[in-house]
Amino acid sequence: MTSSPPDKLAFTLPSGRRRVTPARFGPESRRDRLLPQIIRNCVLDDELQQCLQVRLGAAEAANPAARALLDTEAGTALHLHRVLDDTEYATLFPRIIGYEPDAAEPFLLYAAPRGVPAARTHVMAATDQQRLTRDLMLALCLLADQGLVPRGLSPATVLWDGSRVQLWGLEAVTRTGRPRVPWGRPPFCSPEQRRGEGLADPRDAVWSAAQVLYRLVTGRPGPADRAPADLGEHRALDRTLRSAFTPRAADRPTPAQLLELLAPGAARRVRVTLPADEERPHRESFEEALRLKRQAPVVRSEDGAGTAGPGNGEVLCPYCLETIQLDLGALFVTDSRMQYQPLDPAGINNPLRRHDIMRGAVQKCTADPDFPEHFIPVPYLTYGRPLTVAMVGQSSTGKSHLLTQMIAAVTDGGLKPFGLNWQPVNLEQHARFVRERVQPLRSGRVLDHTAALGLDDFARFVESLLITDARGQVRPVAFFDLGGEDLVRTDAALRFLLGVDALIFVVDPALALPLPQLDHVRERLDVEVNRGGDLAFGTVLDRLPKNGPYLEVPAAMVLGKADLLRFQPPVDRWLARPPATSLDPAPILEESRDVYGLLRRHAGQAWLRPFDAIRRCTLHIASATGGQEAQGRYPAGAGPRRVLEPLLALLAMHGLIDVPGGAEALAVGEAPVLETVAWGEAPRAGGAGGSSRGGEHQ
Repeated sequence: MTSSPPDKLAFTLPSGRRRVTPARFGPESRRDRLLPQIIRNCVLDDELQQCLQVRLGAAEAANPAARALLDTEAGTALHLHRVLDDTEYATLFPRIIGYEPDAAEPFLLYAAPRGVPAARTHVMAATDQQRLTRDLMLALCLLADQGLVPRGLSPATVLWDGSRVQLWGLEAVTRTGRPRVPWGRPPFCSPEQRRGEGLADPRDAVWSAAQVLYRLVTGRPGPADRAPADLGEHRALDRTLRSAFTPRAADRPTPAQLLELLAPGAARRVRVTLPADEERPHRESFEEALRLKRQAPVVRSEDGAGTAGPGNGEVLCPYCLETIQLDLGALFVTDSRMQYQPLDPAGINNPLRRHDIMRGAVQKCTADPDFPEHFIPVPYLTYGRPLTVAMVGQSSTGKSHLLTQMIAAVTDGGLKPFGLNWQPVNLEQHARFVRERVQPLRSGRVLDHTAALGLDDFARFVESLLITDARGQVRPVAFFDLGGEDLVRTDAALRFLLGVDALIFVVDPALALPLPQLDHVRERLDVEVNRGGDLAFGTVLDRLPKNGPYLEVPAAMVLGKADLLRFQPPVDRWLARPPATSLDPAPILEESRDVYGLLRRHAGQAWLRPFDAIRRCTLHIASATGGQEAQGRYPAGAGPRRVLEPLLALLAMHGLIDVPGGAEALAVGEAPVLETVAWGEAPRAGGAGGSSRGGEHQ
């Protein structure tokens, strides 16, 4: 260990608490020449604790793929710590001491490794082979029970101390059912994994384990795509693992089946030892809430709320929030000096030229004579009533970053897999949005906080797009940002909310969740947990028109800044999922249930008020930046994750995207047969499903 003065090391413990200690480091080496991580021994001087640091240098940390590997390793290590820390199985895996994922040189700290890599052993004694085989299958069984597949299992990642295994290579873990990608070296990676075919399966690791054991028994690697020709000469290996060498995963035994063969009853004891499911009461509460929503009568508004002006061509001006309609006598175009000049479309006889000019024209809005001069793009007025999407949340919740990345994802073609196309309502306005918001954020700059508004205004018009659905129908979609404090202190909100079509409620985890890993974020931002929920949520919900038991405006709740919780279940499960390419109600409801459970368990019911008040409301996990800012920038750039899913759900609930079971199923699920009508009762008029006890007879 070096004798140079110790460095100060700040990191987060598995408990979520922060620790700052002097630390001394040994020389660096590379764990695997094909991987970016650097390792070095370390002593934490406050307790003279010996550990191993796994980190990325500054150059590697600038690569999102390298950071993703370190995140995978940290997430897996923390997951295993939560599940196994108080069990006899904890020693089968590296023990994480701390992590710092958002530093310029992110790192993990482990307790000192136990044992030496199997790669250093030429041939293992028969008694050791038996114990190592049992431990290896036990580790694979534990991982499989958690839905994890270790793709990096090899002689280099299997450590042996003469009595027990310790399985490393956690950066290569993936989730069961994820698409396979090529990973590892033959013969230790399975044939399907090497080719990147199909979906990850726990039996991929069974192949890898069998190849490691063959290498330890014979001193040489086996063939990469079949069972070794001399397997029959090694009776113990042949008796237990012959089927593990089958080229197809579907034909191999599972880790639990092999463990049962090696140690009868061990797989069952694993399941008994693992901690109980603490989320069950929250899942049951979510399902009960959906059941009540399905059984409630749907009351459509009769006072124009949410449907203002479809018959007379009136739309809501996105600036003054008064209703206007197309007026061919109030049109303007910009000249070469970007000055507005009057336009008389009657003098343009060429239809193609007329269409092109009208697309770039604007109309002067005079609906509110006291409002500053403003102009509306003509396409905004000519495709029927725009669909207005409003972002709701307190200041500094990340709404502006999330909305910017959401619109950027649309313009990047994110709607194409769902049969939708887009074009800007106004080219100049869209170019300014990209120049002033999208490009700076994508280059890693933190966007400025939105300036406060006047006392008589609150709804910020951000951008509008023309969305064409699969049937060729075009509809303007306008995005608004409802400012936190401005919204709470103004009475002008009612005018806008009467006509809003969709709402996105953004939950800031630092304000909602009293989790210890967020304490240092709260300290940096000088904020506290708000047990009473977001005041802006309540203001909007109280002012929306309501004619039945639930509000009928479709909504999505988003747990934003989710990168702060990327190692916390269930955020870890969803944030790492690839972007959706189709809309299936089942996973959307599953994600909604998980977010509901997280908020109900840690934040309290007040933060779930939008879900409780609105009949069609989905819940989502998203991160606009993928990491935390440092000195006004994002060190690895702003990498958005799952920012489009909330908008997709809203578009589906408005019928722009077709989903199996229809838009209702997307938000409230499909009712079981015996839930729709209570025992012995006939359906009521309007389709309501009888008494609330109908589901008890299933």
